[in-house]
Amino acid sequence: MMIKSLFLVSAALFFSSCSESISSPNYKFMPPAGNTVAKVAGVEITAAEMNQGIEAELYEAEMKLFDVKFNKVKTLLIEKLMEQDPKKKGLSNDEYLEKYIASKITISEKDVDAFVKEKSIPAEHMNAQLRERIKGFLMIEKKKTAIDQWLADKTGKAGIEVYLAKPQRPNFDVKFAGAPTSGSDSAKITIVEFSDFQCPFCKKAAETVEEVKKKYGNKVRVAFKQFPLPFHKNAQKSAEAALCAHDQKKESFWKMHDKMFGAQDQLEVDGLKKMAKEIGLDVKAFDACLDGAKFAAQVEQDMKDGQAVGVKSTPTFFINGKLLSGAQPIEEFDTIISEELTK
Repeated sequence: MMIKSLFLVSAALFFSSCSESISSPNYKFMPPAGNTVAKVAGVEITAAEMNQGIEAELYEAEMKLFDVKFNKVKTLLIEKLMEQDPKKKGLSNDEYLEKYIASKITISEKDVDAFVKEKSIPAEHMNAQLRERIKGFLMIEKKKTAIDQWLADKTGKAGIEVYLAKPQRPNFDVKFAGAPTSGSDSAKITIVEFSDFQCPFCKKAAETVEEVKKKYGNKVRVAFKQFPLPFHKNAQKSAEAALCAHDQKKESFWKMHDKMFGAQDQLEVDGLKKMAKEIGLDVKAFDACLDGAKFAAQVEQDMKDGQAVGVKSTPTFFINGKLLSGAQPIEEFDTIISEELTK
């Protein structure tokens, strides 16, 4: 049987090698020609057509390239400024760093405990080896901060002129009419959030959004759009449940929002109905709404709206139309919001 199988494979390879070869398209890479990126037999593809739908991926790729260049520039600046310091004589860069920049840095057990708490590392996963790894990571992070402080002190108020073009975030016209909102309609900043109640990253992002709302007050309005991912089995019904709560009272949406993110392991239909009761909704009306899939079509429309502006994962935010992907720290929100507030 084995010999017969080997013969059949050998025969297939022989005959395929004797058959006519398959040709590939003849791509001719030409010098850039205005807005045209490809052309054949009267068919033309423009740069705008090429970029449509991949704006987010292009921005992320451009930012990765920018970061590589910028980090190299920053390293060169640090090295050149070190060389100007008379105290550097005879010392390597690492020796100078340890002696004059990072000499006072220490990592305490309290620092490790705070990190473990912040990252919600289970107690059963902790051991001496992991604590040492965490200490090493925290030391590296503190050294980065110390280097930044040293660089700021060296350059003073004059700052550092950087002649690298920073990629611009893509800007989108995002529809959110009818979506649950929080904040003033006259707010200068509108954050449209596409999220999934079963997504752990969305839970983390929801906490950051709360920080943003507290920090900026009536300057910020948040609109919530549903984007349940297909591999989260309870996400669709959770999205509908949130809208059923909104249907009774606008403020009830945010109560349900907090309840669901606070108990992501209880998002089955029975759990959703229990939450509705706990936040004081009309249970009979809520059950009828959820069981009848009253807002299934709106959830589907939210997803279509998200896909139209390039949403592929959750959470995804649009801050006055400017894209921000993932569960980013508040500093990333601050950067965009600050720019928008100065306009």
